[in-house]
Amino acid sequence: MLFDFNLCQTLIVAGLFVWTGFVRTGLGFGGAALGLPLMLFVKNDPRLWLPIIGVHLLFFSGLTLRTRLHNVDWRYLRHTVIYIIPPAIVGVFGLVNLPILWLNAFIYSITLFYGFIWLFNRAIESHHDWVDQVLLVLGGYIAGTSLSGAPLMVAVYMRHVSKEKLRDTLFVLWFILVSIKMTTFITLSVDLHFLAALSLIPVAAIGHVLGLRAHAVILRNDVLFKRWLGGGLVIVSVLGLANLGLPAYLKVAFSYTR
Repeated sequence: MLFDFNLCQTLIVAGLFVWTGFVRTGLGFGGAALGLPLMLFVKNDPRLWLPIIGVHLLFFSGLTLRTRLHNVDWRYLRHTVIYIIPPAIVGVFGLVNLPILWLNAFIYSITLFYGFIWLFNRAIESHHDWVDQVLLVLGGYIAGTSLSGAPLMVAVYMRHVSKEKLRDTLFVLWFILVSIKMTTFITLSVDLHFLAALSLIPVAAIGHVLGLRAHAVILRNDVLFKRWLGGGLVIVSVLGLANLGLPAYLKVAFSYTR
């Protein structure tokens, strides 16, 4: 069984990776942001799941992009990576060195924020270049720490990249960020759980194919889809924070303010 999980846990993990594959290609982003909080209920260590998610993202984004590189907005991508990559590298070192409790509280808090935004049909918007830069820096750091920074960066990219090129451009960005993360993991001798990642690729491929087929439908019903997602994320995040323990969570929050 996967990671010595029992049969029930293994089936749940398989279902979650179908979900992440579906979200990744259906929306063009958010596989980690919408999948990782659920995975933490099975095993509450993001350093177990993130390398696996990273391997899958490299594999499936590379598979999708092999015939789509002509549809990437390379000019805007080059313009923004200088704001994204340095904080992403800092975030990776945070992932490796911060206590598990801090990481989990951070992930659930970010997810709760996204959930409320989508549930109440609010958008992360930018109308100024300096706001774009702040969102890209924050998104890069969060992506480095937990691969959950996509919604912040997408808010910027949606303003500057055409809808037709958006998903493929984002896939290249995710490929770059995950390559940096995985390289850092290898340099720091972090276990990539590569065999587990390979064993889950056929499962994630189911979600990948379903997401490709559903992409156009999701775009046409974007508000409704995100509202349902938002409600689910709020519930998952509240349960996750409660599972951490309120006193422990408050202690973590207080430590950030000192």
